[in-house]
Amino acid sequence: MATDSTADPAAAPTPQRYGAAEIAMELRRAIEDGRYVHGERLPAERDLAARFGTSRGTARHALKQLEALNLVSRRIGSGTFVNSVDLATAGDIAEATSPLELVDVRSALEPYMTRLAVLNASGRDLRALCEALERVEARDDPEGFSAADEAFHQALADCSGNPLIAWLYRQVNEVRGHAQWGAMKEMILSPERIARYNEQHRRLYEAIVSRDAAAAIRVMKIHLRTAHDDLIGVQEGVDAPH
Repeated sequence: MATDSTADPAAAPTPQRYGAAEIAMELRRAIEDGRYVHGERLPAERDLAARFGTSRGTARHALKQLEALNLVSRRIGSGTFVNSVDLATAGDIAEATSPLELVDVRSALEPYMTRLAVLNASGRDLRALCEALERVEARDDPEGFSAADEAFHQALADCSGNPLIAWLYRQVNEVRGHAQWGAMKEMILSPERIARYNEQHRRLYEAIVSRDAAAAIRVMKIHLRTAHDDLIGVQEGVDAPH
């Protein structure tokens, strides 16, 4: 376990009260970031309750949520231990997934994710989404924009209020960030396309803040269709005889 109190989510108490879903989210991020490693014992319920300013029952419910996601295993009399998500095959999955297949997966997931964001996003979620939007709007280079774009869509997944959807989108981003996409990013992400994507990001954010589910879903579908069509156009250009 990390010894630096700034890196350990259970190191120091805070006066802010958290619900079970928020505690589960914080602990899940710590596991996925490697701050807790496979086989490591998590803090006891009483320590988590003190850290997050809540009851032991709420801390226990958060651990049950992580257990349902198979991120931890609970051993009677011993405690709760981390089950690291095995991403050893993520590179293989990325190698086997075509860019169009990736867009297909996003098209299946993100419109519904957007609907949940409209329904469930808290004020804190929306502030995080706004910050992610400002970061992505500030980048016009392919590499910087791509990283910020992944973060924006992850923030949107977090707005859904569904820990499993947020986790699933992290796996999507594992594929999106794989090295094999580097050349494709350079071909697709022209300044003009980046500007168009960011205009759609802004419209999507405004619809979510306005709690307009129909408009938000419509913008997301347009956004994904634009990405699909741009990808087709680039691939046709690459495959065309010279």
